[in-house]
Amino acid sequence: MKRILLIEDDKDLNKGLVYDLEMHDYRVYPAFSLSEGMLYLEENKVDLILLDGNLPDGDGFDFCRQVKKEKETAVIFLTARDMEQDELQGFDCGADDYITKPFHMPILRRRIEAALRKTGRQEQKRENSVYRDDALLIDFENLQARLNGRELLLTPTEFRILRLMTVNRTVTKQLLLEKIWDTSGSFVDEHTVAVNINRLRKKLEGSGHEYIKTVYGMGYQWRGMEI
Repeated sequence: MKRILLIEDDKDLNKGLVYDLEMHDYRVYPAFSLSEGMLYLEENKVDLILLDGNLPDGDGFDFCRQVKKEKETAVIFLTARDMEQDELQGFDCGADDYITKPFHMPILRRRIEAALRKTGRQEQKRENSVYRDDALLIDFENLQARLNGRELLLTPTEFRILRLMTVNRTVTKQLLLEKIWDTSGSFVDEHTVAVNINRLRKKLEGSGHEYIKTVYGMGYQWRGMEI
């Protein structure tokens, strides 16, 4: 169940939003001020924040900017501030959407769904760009790796091999040839694969764990360590 933090000082609107959204399978945590909302965020994780622009103890835009510096949580403004410059300011401070009052609940729910899908895709992309276990950390996006806290020097080809293996777990020699080398238009044979795998194994030996296992007659298997 997705969790929503609602920061809205209008008690009747706050109550109505909580009721409707919880009827549609969201868990909603109501707050009536920025300080109350921030206090909740310090101790809890939410998937989305519904945020009024004007609150008794401050400006929702500054609050949004602060949240976006520290968290990846989606933020949707629900506000009576309907001037074009207000909406632009909302997006400039990192908001995922901006809805002016009054609004229709079905539209709000669709906007919430869209914002959650967007953040979900971003989280999945981040998760896929990093491999991590007790000993090994690989950042595929920035081409950086560390083994037992020490920098691990890998070639671009070795990063591509590791990316393929950590995603697929078991890979054939033919798949490695197609995905790693054939894309460059260069012809290589299985010996090239074996040489690169052996070099990579030697670099990973310092973990005290066998990361790459040979599956005879097939290819290689990635044996990651449990976190």
